[in-house]
Amino acid sequence: MSKEYVNSICGMCSVRCPIQVEVVDGKAEYIQGNPKAAGIMGSLCPRGAAGTALTYDEERPQHPMIREGERGEGKWKQVSWDEALDHVAGKLTAIQAKYGKESVLLSDRGGPFRDFYRAFLRGIGSPNYNNHDSACARNVQNSALSVFGFGRKGVSYDFKNAKHVIMQQRNIFEAINVAEVNNLLTGMDKGCKLSVIDIRANVTATKADNFFLIRPGTDYGFNLAVINVIINEKLYDKQFVTDWMEDFDTLKDFVQQYTPEWAEKETGVSAESLRDFARQLGEAAPSVIWHPGWMTARYSDSFYMSRTIYIINALLGAIGAKGGLPFMNKPGDVGANDLKSFMDLYPKPEAKRADGIGWQEGRKHFDAGPGLVNLAYEAIEKGQPYPVKAYIAQRHDPLMAFPDSADVKSMWDNIELLVAVTFSWSDTAWFSDVVLPISPYLERDDTIMTKNGPKPSLLVRKRAMEPLYDTKAIWEIYAGLAKRMDLDELNYTNIEDIWKFQLEGTGVSIEDFAETGMVSLASEPLYKPIKTGSFKTPSGKVQILDAKLEEDGQPSLKPYVSPERPPTGKFRITFGRCALHTQGHTVNNSLLHERMGENTLWINTQCAKDIGIENDEYVTVNNNGYSGKIRAFVTDFIHPEAVFMIHGFGHTLPCESRARNKGVADNELMPKGIRKYDKCGGGIAMQEHFISVTKS
Repeated sequence: MSKEYVNSICGMCSVRCPIQVEVVDGKAEYIQGNPKAAGIMGSLCPRGAAGTALTYDEERPQHPMIREGERGEGKWKQVSWDEALDHVAGKLTAIQAKYGKESVLLSDRGGPFRDFYRAFLRGIGSPNYNNHDSACARNVQNSALSVFGFGRKGVSYDFKNAKHVIMQQRNIFEAINVAEVNNLLTGMDKGCKLSVIDIRANVTATKADNFFLIRPGTDYGFNLAVINVIINEKLYDKQFVTDWMEDFDTLKDFVQQYTPEWAEKETGVSAESLRDFARQLGEAAPSVIWHPGWMTARYSDSFYMSRTIYIINALLGAIGAKGGLPFMNKPGDVGANDLKSFMDLYPKPEAKRADGIGWQEGRKHFDAGPGLVNLAYEAIEKGQPYPVKAYIAQRHDPLMAFPDSADVKSMWDNIELLVAVTFSWSDTAWFSDVVLPISPYLERDDTIMTKNGPKPSLLVRKRAMEPLYDTKAIWEIYAGLAKRMDLDELNYTNIEDIWKFQLEGTGVSIEDFAETGMVSLASEPLYKPIKTGSFKTPSGKVQILDAKLEEDGQPSLKPYVSPERPPTGKFRITFGRCALHTQGHTVNNSLLHERMGENTLWINTQCAKDIGIENDEYVTVNNNGYSGKIRAFVTDFIHPEAVFMIHGFGHTLPCESRARNKGVADNELMPKGIRKYDKCGGGIAMQEHFISVTKS
């Protein structure tokens, strides 16, 4: 028996923790967190530990396939890679010849391994790259840009040294980033307080010093009242405000009407509790982290929730502070060279983006990097500003990520080629024209990634075992397409040459990764002081008034609007994550399915009593012509206006025997929900729908 340990990077969610894989006789048998990785300490979340079940899953796509029946009918022709890549390249070439280079769209899950295939998209001349983020954290990204002039990843979170951490629309102990969880627990061991603002008592709330059970949709109002107290009781960092904040007096005047007494009527949180909370923040400043949210595609004003969070952090002097939100360091900040980018091999396409981001009225203020994929679908549907006829969904399942799959499909009617590049079956893959199966992460090498932070580093994913089926690494798929579409610069035949290209000029060689899978670019964490140029706004300061936002017709300080209450007999549908599953793509995982095979419906005790519902009995939820049966979890610890379920269940595909017909798909309860989005931040307003709940 031969045994080896391979250092790699997890692929079970978007966090991508460093891992160590135990390989016995060429088969991956056990996964743990990389013991040498800072903050990991050998630990891993349940999803990461279940990575072997993904690799050994006989129900995942095993070979390239081309559709033979109607879309979604499930009739496939198994083909060779040469035939599949010839087919896709030929179709792309023909579509571009007929409709223009810009007629191709690619969307993905985002992350650090995008450079190679984004270079492919740029190489064929299309500007239309999107990611999934309008269903996640786009509101956070655009609010950071609005306040600081840089995006949400321009700061990090120093949980280990914080004195008070606030979680609002961020469930850190269930939507797990292992290093962040460990660092926060370390901070709490040293006396850091934790506060949670949520519509239910999630796992994070059970660990909190302060838990505020808030009325759904009132987060923005709660934050305005906190600002009111911080300013009126002079709890803010006066030197920071003087030196680095613009239009403070405008903010002061704006929040005067939003008193704690006003907020008590709106949010349900007592004025006394809110004042005490604000004073706790003042005592802990500047070592305060109010997290701006993770999945904020919730309400029509979630952008303003995140924007006020950043403003509060700034008022407390937490931006750039130890124990607060230090500025993120890139390799250049510590005197190192970053990886070479394949994107630089090709000029930026001249065509305007199909989603209108960056040029269309009302859309100029949005971050144009990944744009907004929901608006790209709108362009597909309308044929404006030009036809988009080919769509590559790269590790992306929009039909489950976005509301009302039938409506999303209708937006795709004009697509002539839909390609799913995926390691697992999904609703989108099943509906596609071509499936190009990716080798799961234990079976594939990837491009080297840069991890920015207090100590920036480089990490490499090396495959732990050979592919079990006829699948390929992501770079192999796009290199194969590049070869067929005359992009010689991307026509690679081995990963070693890709790594060599990336590392050129860094002074780092691939051999330097051998011991740990990582190369640190700094010996100690660097806390950059605030200086001229730290903020990328026109004034060089934290800006309360954003001219770019206002030129697009949106206010910097929006008057609060009370959220709609549920109609009689209905509840606001809310959803979220848990530690056992990553959205919908782990629900069919054999190990994780054993531990959580279906979702449950959280419902308030009194509301359940009024309907006659007992704990753990099945109930029927209904809206939009969709209904499903789901077990009730009856509890005092959810707001009576809302019900809650874990996202990603309710699968219907015949190829997923474990997940099929288990639980309820929350996205199907949101009629035409993809068309309702936050005009300031870009996130879909997915928690502004109301459903009925009845006894089954």
